[in-house]
Amino acid sequence: MNILLVYPQYPETFWSFKHALKFISKKAAFPPLGLLTIAAYLPKEWTVKLIDMNCEKLKLEEIKKSDYVFISAMAVQRDSVKSVIELCNKLKTPVVAGGPLFTIEPDHFENVDHLVLGEAEQIMPKLVEDMKKNTLKKCYKSENFPDITKTRCPRWELLNFKWYHSMCIQYSRG
Repeated sequence: MNILLVYPQYPETFWSFKHALKFISKKAAFPPLGLLTIAAYLPKEWTVKLIDMNCEKLKLEEIKKSDYVFISAMAVQRDSVKSVIELCNKLKTPVVAGGPLFTIEPDHFENVDHLVLGEAEQIMPKLVEDMKKNTLKKCYKSENFPDITKTRCPRWELLNFKWYHSMCIQYSRG
């Protein structure tokens, strides 16, 4: 199975650091830790690719050759999210969406094929099983926070480390 992980672009604001990052030859402040962590729950035999739209362009070919596009976002990325989902819908590539934006506003994303609401770590085994059977539900919802000591290590090998100013680690939850 081919999975494309897409991290939407931040708008150009002070907090995107876009202009400041140019001075240090970086494209983004931090990598998309959530998507990298979710990638660790996908079977190793699946092809997984990450596109951080803050660092590189999302190409039609990447979407076309994907069985699913996973997208994670925060509210500030809403405009970029909408354009990515629209593009995937046109190309008939199913979208699996999670993260703060979708958890807070699931009703605003009727055109998303599958929603992951809340923390995804506990949902991922069932989601992967359903993907294999081609029986994905519209919505998967986590009711609590997973034990951080049992969360898998992010798939760092999907990153181009040279693009980022800093790396991040997760040491607490909630």
